[in-house]
Amino acid sequence: MAGPLPLGDPAPADGRLPADLPIDTTVPFSAYLHIPFCTVRCGYCDFNTYTSTELRGAKQEDYASTLIGEIALAQRVLSEAGALRPMDTVFFGGGTPTLLPAGDLARMLGAATSAFGLADGAEVTVEANPDTVTPEVARTLAEAGVTRLSIGMQSAVPHVLAALDRTHRPENVRTAVAAAKDAGLAVSVDLIYGAPGEALRDWQTSLDAALELESDHISAYALIVEDGTKLARQIRRGEVPMPDDDLQADMYELADRRLAEAGFDWYEVSNWARTPEQRSRHNLAYWRGSDWWGFGPGAHSHVAGLRWWNVKHPAAYAQRLAASESPAAGTERPDEKSRMLERVLLLSRIREGIAVDELQADKRARVAGLIADGLVDPAAAVRGRVQLTLRGRLLADAVVRELTD
Repeated sequence: MAGPLPLGDPAPADGRLPADLPIDTTVPFSAYLHIPFCTVRCGYCDFNTYTSTELRGAKQEDYASTLIGEIALAQRVLSEAGALRPMDTVFFGGGTPTLLPAGDLARMLGAATSAFGLADGAEVTVEANPDTVTPEVARTLAEAGVTRLSIGMQSAVPHVLAALDRTHRPENVRTAVAAAKDAGLAVSVDLIYGAPGEALRDWQTSLDAALELESDHISAYALIVEDGTKLARQIRRGEVPMPDDDLQADMYELADRRLAEAGFDWYEVSNWARTPEQRSRHNLAYWRGSDWWGFGPGAHSHVAGLRWWNVKHPAAYAQRLAASESPAAGTERPDEKSRMLERVLLLSRIREGIAVDELQADKRARVAGLIADGLVDPAAAVRGRVQLTLRGRLLADAVVRELTD
């Protein structure tokens, strides 16, 4: 299909990229592989995931072969467009990727590597539930080329885990981290703060437990109430309270202080690493606007400013590929205003920030006001960068509005 695609245009059945797409093969390329299966649906989660009772016409045991079909399609599409590049990063997300046999994950990674190649020193991450990581699983993943395990710890406090509908036991996190380290994998742990009934002392307990694991990387995300989730319904019925913004701010400040004391450095609003080398390069690819292909139901992709997204249900996804059709449901090319909003939104969240010169000319004078409000680092601004202070990280959305509205 040639020519520009307007917003919301249907995706071509063959998956072909527009002939006029300004592809730059020096831009890094990443792959995201979505594994949409979970044992239970957590009350706060609005991701495109399915429990066994929700699959209706799709089977977990067939999933690896189905996704490999999309890998073959992507190889053809990117080759025809002159956009084939080795993968700098690969990320298995979900859902719970490690609900699938480790051999299935290895098979998908092998297919992607055969199709695109892996750049030297590529980062390959698998998200994991602590209950699903055994020494054998970790070894199989490492032998397949996985370099990093991201473990969903969320909390070390049982009543907080219960409030989040997490089913793992806190002690299993330590076992999973040990198995990953023994296999030679780098380790990240993910935390969530602000759950119903979570006090500041509970959050400190979780931070201390995460630090005792001696992982390489820690993510800490504020609980967000998403429309349509079980948590949103519970709040609407008055069964649990809405997260307290002030308490969440206190929790964030505590996390930043404790992590800094332990040798971690923030590099994105919700992410800390011990060294620059241990930052999540895959997530940085998103924030910096690199190219990526998202494989799996509901996955989103981006190449040279063109975005597309796959059909959501695993059965519909499998049916499209079985018919030798692209699973993409729609495409868009954001206009200049939307692209600028997104670029400011993403780049302002990371430590290096965004160059003042990249802002629209009529917005650059507003940086001085943000400095006066304590939201932007004055020394960085002198060097021509908009970088958030601690207070700015707490009010990052307000900074973005000021620089784009």
